[in-house]
Order: sequence, then structure tokens, then C-alpha cells
Amino acid sequence: MEETVFTPAIEGMKHMKSDHGEILTKPFLDACKTLLPILDKFGASMAVVKSDISGNISRLDSKYNENPTRFNYLYALVQAEVETNTAKNSSSCTNGLLWLTRAMDFLVELFRNLYQHQDWSMQQACNDSYSKTLKKWHGWIVAIKLVPDRKKFMDVIASKGDTYADMDKFCESFSPVLAQIHKFLQSCGLDSMKAT
Repeated sequence: MEETVFTPAIEGMKHMKSDHGEILTKPFLDACKTLLPILDKFGASMAVVKSDISGNISRLDSKYNENPTRFNYLYALVQAEVETNTAKNSSSCTNGLLWLTRAMDFLVELFRNLYQHQDWSMQQACNDSYSKTLKKWHGWIVAIKLVPDRKKFMDVIASKGDTYADMDKFCESFSPVLAQIHKFLQSCGLDSMKAT
């Protein structure tokens, strides 16, 4: 089977959960990292999103690397901060995970729109994704006017493989993981923090 830009994320997700269904920190962060090169294909319009995602991955990665055994499971990062009453700090791993998850929600929704609404412009796809995911949490808008032409973008990410099929497979596989993270954060009362 031919690879696409989504193949690394799809492959990475196969190793994201333990035998008990718990999300493993390193494979989750690695799967998120695989999307960064795709964001580069958007040009300047996604620079803020990429920077945000990259910063939150680094924050979580640093904490994980302090004690890979203790933080093997993603939720252990949050639980450690809940115990020390630091989860709501703006520089916490909990805050980093929340915003990383929200940014991933936006990307999944964007790729889903591109797959399901192949007649939509890139601007329509971005606007719809933003309003469904990030809009209620903060006021910045992706520089939607700067997004590339849809055809140009699809040409840039095209490969010998079926890009649309892999885009769909990525969205279908990653959505439940993000929902699981939101459910966990909600159970801790930490899913409704807004941007400061």
C-alpha cells in the first residue's frame, strides 16, 4: 500500500493504547507530532496553530522524560498535577494537554471537512472547523484569509496513495482518542478552562 502524509499518524495510533485501553503518553505525543509537517503545507496561515501544538507537545514531552515510568500513561501527567493542586496553572501539563487536544479536535474536524465536503473551499472548511471546535474557548481566529487554495493544498499533500481515504481513516481513528481525553479531563473538572 502506498503511503500518504497521514500514514505515520495512522501507524502511530496502532500503538497508542495499552492492553487495558489506556492512552500511552509517548505514542500519543508522537502521533500528534506527525501532523506538524502537514501544517507546514498550509504556509503562514497555520503558523500559530503549529506553534501552539508544538509548544504543548514539548511541555508534555519534557514532563514525560523526567520520569517515563511514572508518566507512561497520559493521565498520570494530569493526576500528578491534581494531587499538587497545580493542574489549573497556565503552564501546567494539564493545560498543555487540554489545548493540544482542542487543537487536534480542530485538525480532525478540518480534515473531516476536506474529506466529506470536497466541494468546499479551504476557507469554508477552516471556518466550519474553527466554529465547531475552538471558537468558544478563545478569541483568536486562524488566519483564514491566508489559507491556501484547496486544490493547491491537496496537490501539495497528494501522494501515490489515496490521500482522502487516509484522511478519513485518520479522523475516524483519532476522534475517539480525543473524546476519551476530554471525558477524562471533564471527570476531573478540567475540560472547560479558557485561554487567559
